[in-house]
Amino acid sequence: MVKKTNLADSLKKASEPPKPVKPKTTDEVEQPSSSKTEVPPSRAGKKAIAGHFDPAVSKQLRQLALEEDSTVQALLEEALNDLFSKYGKPPIA
Repeated sequence: MVKKTNLADSLKKASEPPKPVKPKTTDEVEQPSSSKTEVPPSRAGKKAIAGHFDPAVSKQLRQLALEEDSTVQALLEEALNDLFSKYGKPPIA
């Protein structure tokens, strides 16, 4: 059975100033995981390009990638290169 705490003792503890906390030294501070900052080789030197479209656009693009045995990334590269060519720019995607 759990022992009930005394209300007066609880109020006294609550009104006491907090005990000072000893700051951690640099040896004690946890270093961030390197996996959070590592970039996969396929993304090194690359920049993400995004847009907001109707969910049907996303679904159709994924379906097309499956039908063509390709990836959404490859289809977007193809589409961007077609767009660049249309406007007289070199296909660099």
